[in-house]
Amino acid sequence: MKNSNLNSAINEVELKLALPSTQVDALFNHATVVGAAPLKQHLVNTYFDTPAGDLARSQIAVRLRQVDSHVLQTVKTAGHGSGGLSSRQEWEWALNHRQLDATALAELPPFQGELARAIEQLTPTLNTDFTRHSWQLTWQGSHIELVLDEGEIISGGAHALICEVELELKAGEPEALWSLALALTESVPLRPSDSSKAARGNALAANQWPLPDASTPAQWLHRATLALDAYHDSGQNTHLVAAQQALNALATHPQLDDNLHPIAQQLPNALTANGQPSAAYGHAALTLAHRLSTQTPLR
Repeated sequence: MKNSNLNSAINEVELKLALPSTQVDALFNHATVVGAAPLKQHLVNTYFDTPAGDLARSQIAVRLRQVDSHVLQTVKTAGHGSGGLSSRQEWEWALNHRQLDATALAELPPFQGELARAIEQLTPTLNTDFTRHSWQLTWQGSHIELVLDEGEIISGGAHALICEVELELKAGEPEALWSLALALTESVPLRPSDSSKAARGNALAANQWPLPDASTPAQWLHRATLALDAYHDSGQNTHLVAAQQALNALATHPQLDDNLHPIAQQLPNALTANGQPSAAYGHAALTLAHRLSTQTPLR
């Protein structure tokens, strides 16, 4: 149980990275994890929302998770950040049964306002089922959990593949997340991902993947990242085109300084024809995201 006090939240800081399913062995063979046996778990998750989608609109996720014989209830708020890095509040506690604990939900800050009325309307809306491999790493003096999730999202009769890496900061400095991610991309073709599993499931159910407007370099990178997420879940080529257009806009953006322009210019040609990242794409995208994040820090 992560949090026994429902009045206080954990601030979860993590870097989310998409990995082509054909490249899983490259991660297992990376020097960072070779020789270290990961913890392997099977996670079955059910997400809840109202029929009107009130939680999705508020970017709140309510989840029941079964790990082996244990059941956890989790609430997460919207993440702030881009380029794969996000910071958000999280509450999590153990249950004795696989049934939503509405009484505890009513105590949490996200449900003190208008969402209080949504609690009695919550019903299961999507499921995720995946295998998790996790490693506890010490990197540059920080404790980081490296996680590989492989499985699927099931939402509204639609399915999407899960193959992603998460680097979660357990103790230390966020800078270590960037450093570890860049070390991984030297040989593993990872790319930033800005879409949570819940957000992906909601988009699948609605068959809609809206993209935000962009004007600054950070916003263009965020738009490109979301467009790639949308393309791989929807299979719709329009999203791959949108990603390429966003990358081209980023590569020629007048606000980028002389050090960042050459990095951004690598991105449009560093994706494969089916929108998968090369190692060069991941390294350049993460380098750029890192540099831009220092200009627009997490809230």
